[in-house]
Order: sequence, then structure tokens, then C-alpha cells
Amino acid sequence: MSDLRVAVLGVGIMGADHVSRLTSRISGATVTVVNDFITEKAEQIAAGIPGCRVIGDPLDAIADADVDAVVLATPGPTHDKQLLACLEHRKPVLCEKPLTTDVESSLEVVRREAELGTRLIQVGFMRRFDPEYMQLKSLLDAEEFGTPLVLHCVHRNPAVPPSFDSSMIVKDSLVHEVDVTRFLFDEEITSIQILRPAPNPGAPVGIQDPQIAIMRTASGKHVDVELFVTTGVGYEVRTELVGENGSAFIGLDVGLIRKGAPGTWGGQITPGFRERFGLAYDIEFQRWVDAVRAGAATGDYTDGPTAWDGYAAAAVCAAGVESLNSGDRVEVSMVDRAAIPGA
Repeated sequence: MSDLRVAVLGVGIMGADHVSRLTSRISGATVTVVNDFITEKAEQIAAGIPGCRVIGDPLDAIADADVDAVVLATPGPTHDKQLLACLEHRKPVLCEKPLTTDVESSLEVVRREAELGTRLIQVGFMRRFDPEYMQLKSLLDAEEFGTPLVLHCVHRNPAVPPSFDSSMIVKDSLVHEVDVTRFLFDEEITSIQILRPAPNPGAPVGIQDPQIAIMRTASGKHVDVELFVTTGVGYEVRTELVGENGSAFIGLDVGLIRKGAPGTWGGQITPGFRERFGLAYDIEFQRWVDAVRAGAATGDYTDGPTAWDGYAAAAVCAAGVESLNSGDRVEVSMVDRAAIPGA
């Protein structure tokens, strides 16, 4: 089978990483087209890849005859039109989060894909492909902990861009814990409350940082998340699962530590998300490429989070932003998945 011909839209930090990944570490794929609103950046990337072209209009890049599949690493506000174009041309797409920037357009994307009767959209929640998260999921599915009860999470960044605001802590950072919760527990989040501790004196003026998110799932499981994105220290993502028969801890840069097992740990804090989740991205992309190449036979071009998962995350984050502003616990409003056959 010939290589999958991929267009990468958006070649900033994330997109350029993905181009390098597809070119040097992923088998079965070739980057044939790149696009970015900064033309010089796209030209520089394309120059290093034999046969790769720059196409200035992202919709033209999606429609191009030399493109079999698309990676979207473009700004979130552009995703809805680009995703709909991928559906129109029946091009499989790996879309970095968010699916779209609002609940209504995310739901429209879900509905439009469902009408086609085939899964073409995969959302880039890479933590599902991280070996530690996959190990924790396997233990949960094997009922090693009995009934899971509580999830404690920490999400810390050393710094954020100047354009970051308080709501983006929910929409850009908490969104990962939202997806992790749904992935691990296989159920929806029904309510969320955002608490506002005393702000970090070192945070940019006007940003509420840190924040504490309290979420509840459909069966009553409790999830709490510390979000602190201006620590000035390093990148820390930790998760502790507590169940009726024990607990497990991941994210210490030493692999999963199970309570009661002998051992010690130590080391340095991961400097950034690419170092912490680099392997997860590699696994995610290889599985996506393999799924797309097999998709003609299966009718499913995905192997990971779907458009529905992107919509569900958007719905929880919208409720989270509402809670951030009001201080109240907010119920998550979502349509019934059964009402959208194929979603």
C-alpha cells in the first residue's frame, strides 16, 4: 500500500512538530502539502521535505488531489469551516483540540459527520495514547481497584503566552482533564464548579491563576483538578485514581507508582508538554495513520477520540467558563448521544 499523503494545516510549534513526526518517526505517511497564514514559515517547512508543496488557502489544501488526509493544527476559531471542508471532500482528519471553539458548532460537526455514515474526524487528545494513562485505563478495565471513586489531578505549566486569559485555563488546560476523566471512567461529566483561590502574585495582571475544578460524573464519581499555569517551575501533569480496593498514581516522570509496591522515585520536572507527551503524540499519529490506511475496508478512519468526544469536552468547558464567572456549580448541558445515530 502506498504512503498516506497528508496535508498539515498550521505549522506553528505544534504543527511543525507534527510535520517532523510524520516525516521522521511515523511509517506509512508522507507530508505532501503544508499551509500556514505565515507563508514564509510554510515555505521553510516545505523546503525540507522532498515533493512537499505550500498551498496558501487552507480549504484549497484540503481539496487538493495530492492529499488523502489532513492534520489540523490551525487556530481553534478556524476549525469548524476546515472540518466541514474535510467532511465535504471525505478526507480523514486529525484535529488538534478544540474540535471547535463553541458548543453549537461542535455539535453541528458531529451531526454532519454522522450524516455521512462514516467516522472521519479524530480529535487530538493525546493523553489517551500516553503509556501511563493507557496502563491506568487497563487496570481500571480489569477492575483492579474495584469501583473507582475519586480522581485527583494536577495540571501545572511554567508559563503561558501573554494572550492567555482566565477562561483559557478552562478551555485550553482543563479540557485535557475533562477528556481524561471521560476516557478513564467511560461516562459523561454532569456538573462542574470552578473555585478561585488567591491568585498567584507572579501571574499576569487580570488572570485568575490558580483555579480548582470540581467535576462530578453521571454515576457520582468525584474529580478535582488543580490548574496552575504560571508556576515558573516546569510542566507537571499528575493523576491519582482512588478506588474501593486501592489507588494508583501517574505523572511522576518515573512511570506508574502503585500504592503498596516497594520502590523509590525522584528526578527532574519535565520542562514542557512536548517532552512529557512526545511518545504519546508518536503513538497517536502512528495509530491514526494505520487507521486511515485501513479505513476504506472498515468504514472507520479513526483510532481514538471522536468528534463526539470533542463536542462533549466543549460542553463541559462551556459550563466551566460559566462557573468561573459565577462561582456556582453548573450542570453540563449536552444532547442525548442516542438522538444522533452514528455519533
